[in-house]
Amino acid sequence: MNASWLLILGGVLFLLAYFIYGGYLKRVFGIDPKRHCPSHTHEDGVDYTPTPPLVLFGHHFASIAGAGPIVGPIIAAMFGWGPAFLWIIIGCIFVGSMHDFAALFLSVRNQGRSIAYVIERELGYVGRQIFLFFCLASLILVVTVFTIMTAQSFVSTPAVATASCLFIFMAPCFAMTTQQKMLGLGEASILFVPLLFICIWIGTVLPLDLTKLLGSEAAAQATWRLVLLYYCFVASILPVWFMLQPRDYLNSYLLVAMMILGVVGVLAYRPQINMPAFVNPQDYFPGCKHHVFPNLLPLLFVTIACGACSGFHALVSSGTSSKQLDNERHIQPIGMGAMMVEGLLAILAVISIAQLDFGQYFTQINNDNVPAALLFSRGIAVFVSKLGISTEFGATFIALAVSAFMLTSLDTATRLARFIWQELALPASSETEGAGDTAAAAPAQATQPALWKRVMANRWIATGGVVVLSGVMVFTGSGLQVWPVFGASNQLLAALTLIVVFLWLLRTRRKTLFALIPAVFMMAISIWSLVILVIDRWGTNKLLAGVGVFLLAMALLIIGLTIKTVRRLRAEA
Repeated sequence: MNASWLLILGGVLFLLAYFIYGGYLKRVFGIDPKRHCPSHTHEDGVDYTPTPPLVLFGHHFASIAGAGPIVGPIIAAMFGWGPAFLWIIIGCIFVGSMHDFAALFLSVRNQGRSIAYVIERELGYVGRQIFLFFCLASLILVVTVFTIMTAQSFVSTPAVATASCLFIFMAPCFAMTTQQKMLGLGEASILFVPLLFICIWIGTVLPLDLTKLLGSEAAAQATWRLVLLYYCFVASILPVWFMLQPRDYLNSYLLVAMMILGVVGVLAYRPQINMPAFVNPQDYFPGCKHHVFPNLLPLLFVTIACGACSGFHALVSSGTSSKQLDNERHIQPIGMGAMMVEGLLAILAVISIAQLDFGQYFTQINNDNVPAALLFSRGIAVFVSKLGISTEFGATFIALAVSAFMLTSLDTATRLARFIWQELALPASSETEGAGDTAAAAPAQATQPALWKRVMANRWIATGGVVVLSGVMVFTGSGLQVWPVFGASNQLLAALTLIVVFLWLLRTRRKTLFALIPAVFMMAISIWSLVILVIDRWGTNKLLAGVGVFLLAMALLIIGLTIKTVRRLRAEA
């Protein structure tokens, strides 16, 4: 079978879904272009700032994409390319795109605050605090692991370190150029986007190799970790328009260029699929005790998150993007559109690995020296060779692009964790029922926070706390120890967000089935995955198993609160 048909089919389905299903969501949620967004009503020049839709799309897309839609599908190919492709298509359209659209919408309608404040009104203060604590723990884990992974990429590929550092210095220059009206957005893009690719070339010519400078790889790793943690602190404190927004906007061109190369390369090369659509482990590993489906379910839906449905996207939508949205009509292209472009990237990842036979794939994926992202870059490089681009240059460029977006996810996660930390210190909201649906409503509070809470809510203290905790986990190794639980916890976060969407739709007397079914499915998958993890790791990793038990307890508590709320809403109706 020719793999280009998978790409064409996926692109056509995503395009149809964007206009047909997207139009349906706009009508159900009630998008109002005349309504003032929080970026205008709460503008502060730091977090709340009206942003052109193209710039915000770049920031949002770069923040949610990263390496997730590449690594997840490649690992999930252990079940064959068929399940991965089907989950990306179905999940992206009916779960992920709706999840991202709704999370962005609800945050905008609640003064740009996180989805936790919507949870407070639907499930109460206890539900809000549980959700916030869970989100904070997940984000600190993300910061920890991505700091380690980014430092590793800088050490293993010094060209990436050079290019990434140059990207960081370019961002403020771009911001000052556009903010001071020296150049318009289009003119500045024409100037700075080529410089972005020049930075990549400089990286290949002048690699920043700390291993040679410091004399050992361990010293280089430790140094880069410290530098990255310091960068995360600074990037989270600075106004969003000064660093994160322009850097993500410029980086989005890099990712789009990578995707265009991949799409054109696949269409030109027309690779054949050599991997089976569905894989039974018994066919390749005689004596395997378990049939494919007990392994496939639920692991497929936990392994592929970004590209299908990811709870992390809700934090990005309600954490940074909602505070920058200029008009509600931009919710569809930014919330839904970015998710579908990410789904297309995930399909490219599947195609990049499907050209191998399963034996080749299994050998390479189990090689510690061959990470999944490297398999992707090698695969796409083969395709673009049809365009006259050498496989060596193509693989290097794609690897640099993937590594750059790891850094994007790192600093975005730090800023989101700062927001969550600050919200944890705030008291319960005193808003009346329905007040949060008014964009102009002020975020009133029941009581004046205590002094220690006001101190904890300070952005400098909050950011410092996040960075210090992440640093402890980075240098003690505890972050990697509990990392296996992140997949299940990420999908549990998506399930909780979908539950909140369902409750809001129910309370406001709108259609609910399109949100209820994905919510139930994602909650069942998350609980199933956590149960498997706890049973599997109870005797070998008590810390990991304990975290799993905590997440299970939280999930059951949320389910109980949800049932209670549904009964109350039905009684009121």
